[in-house]
Order: sequence, then structure tokens, then C-alpha cells
Amino acid sequence: MSGQWAIRVVMSLVLSGLCLPASANTTGPTGTSSATGTTGTADSGVVIGPVDLSTTEKRVSIALVLPLRSEILRQPAEVLRAGFQAAYERERDGITVNIVETGDSAQDILSGYKAASALNDVVVGPLSRSGVTAVVQNDAVTRPTIALTPPDTESGDVKLPPQLLVIGLSIEDEARQVADWAVNDIRKGKALVLYSPTAWQRRAAKAFEAHWQQRGRESELVELPANDGFLNGRNLLQLKKQVETEPPAMIFLALDARQARQVRAVMGKDIAMYGTSQLNPTALTDRIVAERASEMDGTRLLDIPWQLLADHPAVMSYPRLVVEADQKRNADHERLYALGIDAYRIAREVADGRTTVELDGVTGRLKAQFTPMQARFERVTQQAVYREGSVVSAAEAR
Repeated sequence: MSGQWAIRVVMSLVLSGLCLPASANTTGPTGTSSATGTTGTADSGVVIGPVDLSTTEKRVSIALVLPLRSEILRQPAEVLRAGFQAAYERERDGITVNIVETGDSAQDILSGYKAASALNDVVVGPLSRSGVTAVVQNDAVTRPTIALTPPDTESGDVKLPPQLLVIGLSIEDEARQVADWAVNDIRKGKALVLYSPTAWQRRAAKAFEAHWQQRGRESELVELPANDGFLNGRNLLQLKKQVETEPPAMIFLALDARQARQVRAVMGKDIAMYGTSQLNPTALTDRIVAERASEMDGTRLLDIPWQLLADHPAVMSYPRLVVEADQKRNADHERLYALGIDAYRIAREVADGRTTVELDGVTGRLKAQFTPMQARFERVTQQAVYREGSVVSAAEAR
């Protein structure tokens, strides 16, 4: 894959939860560590190691299971690993990290996970929905595990084991938080929910609608045809006539930034509009030089502190993702990098035996709890708004 097509495929997978079919033909994954000592081998040919057992200092080992041998997922996996490493370099005392490389087939990921679990105290991963589903359905979770995405619920109800903590950046969670925000802002009236046939947009739209209705409010779902990422102009004009006849109290944009700009340009600024982090296509460090989208002014959205708050204590503590000089920063890569940072921070706390973890993280305010019956995780992200064509935190906009 190359060029814009490759980027679109990778970003679509990132936003859809990195769910892949079990089709790759790969060998067993390998893992590396800076420590020296023993090496463990699984029947599948998986080699993890070496883990440092030679020191008298108490150490705990964390395995990071990533699809680094996947053609499609290698780049996002490397970005997340870079964030994980940045956090490790800052707080490495007493911790050994082993990288476990897999392909993208469910069986390969399952083999890597089992080998990692056998030789480490805590496992971080898998990164794909199909991988997490394989681990759960095969009852493979025997160690505290920090999953980087939820399982694929479209294959049926998946009961999570008590030692599995899911911390992935969820577009559905964002949509539900937006619904709570809008309910408090807008006391009455119907929400118009717009999305295209893209899978992640459909999930975001349905999550918003369900939560909005749980709060006792009325909503209407509208799927807008799209071609090559652009919404159909004729359909937008028809929608505008509908809105003029029956104005909704607000519009939820389960769309990407380019599509949202189309809607805003046609609908104008009289109707309140809300959306997810996908309305912000710009990395924080590029905000000053980024193209301005003045038609979006007033649009509300959620995003993570890494994308919004340069003076946030945790954000200031870690280096930025390194990109080639001739490459533009990718906002979704920035979010994955930030997820890697917080994944390590949570894993370190869990490895130390803490059953309750609260962090003011680079991906939001985080709360994790391991109980004998269930692992629970909550992320509260940052409210933001378009001002003068750029996304800023809601607090900055006041």
C-alpha cells in the first residue's frame, strides 16, 4: 500500500477499532527486551525474552502485544509503541518491558498473547478487535490484561473476564459523552444525527442516539450518501429544506472533519452542532499553521488533552511523536501515541498491585478499577470548540 489510499485504509481501521479478518499467514511473533536472562518458547514458535531474573531487585515485567508484522497495522502499532516507550523511559525503575510482535490473524495474536501471559506479570494488548475477541472467546486471560480496544461485539455478546481492562479510544464513548454535554446545554427539542455509511460513523451515531434517548430526548437518524469521502451535495440541500421546515434543537455530526465542514457550510451557524474528536484533523503542534475552517466556528466537540492542552502537566512531561521532516503530523497517530503513553502508566500501576488507578492522563481523566468480579475503566475527555477557524479547549474559548 502507498500514498493516500494506504492512509485512508489505516485510519479507517483505527477508527473502526482495528477489527481485521483472521486471514494473515504469519509465523510466531517475537519479543525483545533490553534486559538479559531467560528466554521462553511456546509451541507456536513464539519467542519472548529475555526477561531479567539475575537481579535481587524486585522487578515486574509488562508485555506489549502489537501487530508489528501486519502490513496494514504495522504503522499504527509502531506509533502506539513509541508512546509506550516514551512513558517507559520516564518511569522505568523496577519495570521490564517485553515487546511481542504478531501479525494480524486472530490465531497469531492469540498465540502471542498466550506466550506473553505465561512469562509476564501484566499484558498490554491486543490492539485489534478481532484479536481481543479471540483472546476472550478462548478463555486465555490468566493475567491482568490492558486491552487497547474493545472486542468485536458484532459477533455476539462477549462477556469480559474480570482481569481484562479495556482502555481503547472509543468513538462510542465519545458519542455518549457528547450526548450528556448536549443534554445539559439544550433543555428541549429533537437531535438530528448525521452520519455516512462508514462503519465507525454508524457506531457513533447509534451510540449517541441510544444515550440521548436514555436521557428522555427525541432524535432522528439520517444517513447521508458519500462518495470518496465527500457527502452528496444534492442530499445536503434536501436536508437543509427539511431543517428549515422542522428545525432541530441540535445536530450531532457523526462525521469526519471534511464532511462536517460541508454540512456547516450548507446549514449555516444558527443550529447548534456537536461532534467527536474526528472533527479535529489537526495535531496540537500544527494548530498555528493549519488551514483555518472559519465556517466551523461555534461547533462543539470532544478531544483528548494531548490534542488540546499544551500546558497540561502530563502533556508537557512527554516528548512529541517524531515524524519525518517532509511529513505532516496525523491527528489520529497523535491520539494513538497518547494512548500508548497512558497504557504504560496504567499497566505500571496495575503491575504494582493497585486495584484502583486514577490518572490525569494525556488521553483524559482516567479511572480504572480491578475488582474480584469485574474490571472497570472510565475516560472523561476534554470539551472543545471551533474558534476563529481552529479547535481550542472550551475553557480557552471562554
